[in-house]
Amino acid sequence: MIRALTLALLMGAATSAAAAPSSVIPAAIYTDPPADKAHPASMEVLHIPSGGVEINAIAYLATGAGPHPTVILFHGLPGNEKNLDLAQAIRRAGWNVVAPNYRGSWGSPGNYRFRQNLADADAVLAFVRDPANTGRLRIDTRRLALVGHSMGGWVAANTASHDTGLIGVVTISAGDAGAMASAPRAGVVATMADNREALAGVTPESMADEVATLGDTAFPKIAPGLKATPYLALTSDDGLAGFTDALVAGVKVAGGTKVSTAHVATDHSWSDRRIDLEARIITWLQGLK
Repeated sequence: MIRALTLALLMGAATSAAAAPSSVIPAAIYTDPPADKAHPASMEVLHIPSGGVEINAIAYLATGAGPHPTVILFHGLPGNEKNLDLAQAIRRAGWNVVAPNYRGSWGSPGNYRFRQNLADADAVLAFVRDPANTGRLRIDTRRLALVGHSMGGWVAANTASHDTGLIGVVTISAGDAGAMASAPRAGVVATMADNREALAGVTPESMADEVATLGDTAFPKIAPGLKATPYLALTSDDGLAGFTDALVAGVKVAGGTKVSTAHVATDHSWSDRRIDLEARIITWLQGLK
């Protein structure tokens, strides 16, 4: 993930007001689902075609014949916190979860590029919608949602802004790579130097050079595309909340009325609020139609 304090100082992001912990703890957080010997919960390794290679992904498949609603879970930069405890809890709630690694990250082939992350997200959605995969993975293609943490929030928001077939999108402590396009290059280089482990084919300088081209993906630019999509915006005390605030404001200005927000007093990884995070997301997902 982007080291939050560095990026906050770099971009001057604001902070949202705090919210109380979720008062409802879904049973899926502390209760295993009933066993189904014919269709047990399982984990499957996926290789998803994107950009001439096959990126790695893990599918957490819910128990039962399904088809099941499905979440695509996007990690951040570089993705040290992958939120797989969240994936497991969402699965216990009856959803599948597909967690991909972008090209050039965490063993996926190819070289890492920010804009490729967006193409990889589209490729994952194409994969889970392919009739060749929906049956064996027990996916309900009418009920697909995106969840993204940190830079993965940028991926999720950008993807949802042009994909009208989703039932919802969640961003968790989102960073806005597009907003960094106007930041001083030296500061971006320093930030990337601290966030490129497990990424192939990049240097801090090459990453900064690409970031400078991403202005079209900044949250204020893509906000109108989210006006019809249910959106849960979660922020934390990491200095990045202003990016999400700008996205939420843009969605509302565009006429969006399906936005829910919460700010929680925790760090960028929600280290001491994992159950709260799971409760908020599962409760919101279960309310989608």
